[in-house]
Amino acid sequence: MHHQIWNNCLRVIKDNLKSETYKAFFEPIKPVSVKQNVLTLEVPTPFFYEYIEEHYVDLLKKIIRKELGPDAKLEYSIPVGKNTGQYRNTVIPGSNGMRNFVNPPVQVPVEPSIRNPFIVPGLKKLDIPSQLNFEYSFSNFVEGECNRLARSAGLAVSDKPGGTAFNPLFLYGESGLGKTHLAQAIGIKVKEEIPDKTVLYVNATKFTTQFTDARLKNDINNFLHFYQCIDVLIIDDVQEFISKQKTQSTFFEIFNHLHQRGKQLILTSDKPPVELQGIIDQRLLSRFKWGLSTELQIPGYQTRLSILKHRAYRDGIELSDDVLEYVAKNIVNNVRELEGVLVGLLAQATLNKKAITLELAQSTIEKLIKHTKRELSIDYILQTVADYFHIDESSVLSNTRKREIVQARQVAMYFAKQLTKTSLKSIGVQLGKKDHATVLHACRTVNDLMETDRRFKLQMGELEGKLTS
Repeated sequence: MHHQIWNNCLRVIKDNLKSETYKAFFEPIKPVSVKQNVLTLEVPTPFFYEYIEEHYVDLLKKIIRKELGPDAKLEYSIPVGKNTGQYRNTVIPGSNGMRNFVNPPVQVPVEPSIRNPFIVPGLKKLDIPSQLNFEYSFSNFVEGECNRLARSAGLAVSDKPGGTAFNPLFLYGESGLGKTHLAQAIGIKVKEEIPDKTVLYVNATKFTTQFTDARLKNDINNFLHFYQCIDVLIIDDVQEFISKQKTQSTFFEIFNHLHQRGKQLILTSDKPPVELQGIIDQRLLSRFKWGLSTELQIPGYQTRLSILKHRAYRDGIELSDDVLEYVAKNIVNNVRELEGVLVGLLAQATLNKKAITLELAQSTIEKLIKHTKRELSIDYILQTVADYFHIDESSVLSNTRKREIVQARQVAMYFAKQLTKTSLKSIGVQLGKKDHATVLHACRTVNDLMETDRRFKLQMGELEGKLTS
């Protein structure tokens, strides 16, 4: 029966896709079973179901529901390893890889209306989906020097949510370094070990949208009550609260309520709390600094290589050491780019029926570099500024207070802030082991000089041209 159902689906899929796409991504799929309106399909690697869920889930849902009815669901069976006979079943009900990690129903106050004799007066049961992505587990998070402290703190929090000094746990770093992954890994581990805890992951932008809707509907109390029910609240990208004063004030109330009751808060941001200058509510900013703030940094070569090996093993991709080493040496900015290159290699190899060779890796990365704006490094900025002012780089990094050297150091700090995504703390450490306050002072000094000294302003224009050309 399952063979017939899948053949019916394939006929429709074939009519809606290009021939090469159909052959690459749907011909390798095998139907396994149909039970209680759940169609199980065997796919060769996790990459297949990730790609299908991202690009073709809407088409699949329509076809499968037509075959099995409106309650139809889809399940993927993925081999653990070649010729092992073992499978890891991953239930994906048309949800782009999201899994519910079911929270227990919680009681929230409701306005008196028609009395329900089956519930306690004034209370109702509320089901809260956790919004966690099961792929973001600790087992898929590769540890390195760049994230060791953050990962250790995350494990401590997941073992005892709300019961450590790390509350809130504030994870910060540039985009693509694993903040969201680590934050969700904590939530997943809590749900696995303490299922009765109510865990919720939400992006700050989504939180702000919900708050705006609640204000328009005059429903702020219910909004507050909802978030005050959570045991472990994960807010991603809190820098999105910048300049949103009413959202900040409301989140301050939620933060206080949860913290005072021993609930756990986990926050992520692209900047440390001290650099969130658009957080107008200083009470909220001070709360961000209460627990532990820890940075996820750009991974070093060995960590990048470990990440690639882990992802390749997980997806069942066989790659030679020279390919892995070439990718690790040439993709240095973040984890997301690393994994993106790996997915791109697999897609090309699958579509073109080619092996993943060193030549294919070189060609793929060359195209990526051509289409990606070059990210300036602090070292390059230091070298350019030192050359321009005819000063040794070592002098710029020293503690000397000579006026011309102090100015060169301030200029380097200014351009590092303007032209890179590096945090102020990291800029200070790399340019003379200074703190973030010194970097802020340097930037203000350079701005003031450009407004009052025409010759200095021309020099800064020339330097910017050298750095960005």
